[in-house]
Amino acid sequence: MQPKPIILAFDTSAAHCAAALLLGDRIVTRVDEMAKGQAEHLIPMLEELLKAESLNWRDLDGIGVGVGPGNFTGIRISVSAARGLALGLGKPAIGVNGFETRAHHEDRPYQAAIPAPRRQSYVQVFAADGTTSAPAQVDAEAAQQKPAETLIAAAAQIAAARLDTNAPRPTPLYVRSADAAPPRDPAPTILS
Repeated sequence: MQPKPIILAFDTSAAHCAAALLLGDRIVTRVDEMAKGQAEHLIPMLEELLKAESLNWRDLDGIGVGVGPGNFTGIRISVSAARGLALGLGKPAIGVNGFETRAHHEDRPYQAAIPAPRRQSYVQVFAADGTTSAPAQVDAEAAQQKPAETLIAAAAQIAAARLDTNAPRPTPLYVRSADAAPPRDPAPTILS
């Protein structure tokens, strides 16, 4: 019998740094609420999580990462951290989207909804036949959400299930384009 994998999953797509360490049948989670500063907080937090379980980075079998949708900068922080760690450790990084974590262990059909800006939601439907709809943004607020600890634990379990599937490198999932606008002022003239 093959030993169960050790998976470290993390997500910064919302106002938090969330992490889960899957150790066989046991999951250790940590969620640090924060509106900003995730980039500086993430790696030390992950190291503390590993150290508390007497593990180091090389003990991992894979890395799971939340790829969104959510905060544009937050998604890029976690995806780039996962890809960098995977490259440095020679371990696979597996992207898990927020719709999948919400639909994990739910009966089908199931509509997963994620809060979006301006009292809207990102939604995706998981049909009974195993298919999914394209993610969409709708003009309705998302219903009560599952706790972040539950969602990050689901991300670790989903990543573990995909460990030997040659999953593609994690890439951000954006349901809508960025709402940043270019500056109105003309660029300064550069003198040579």
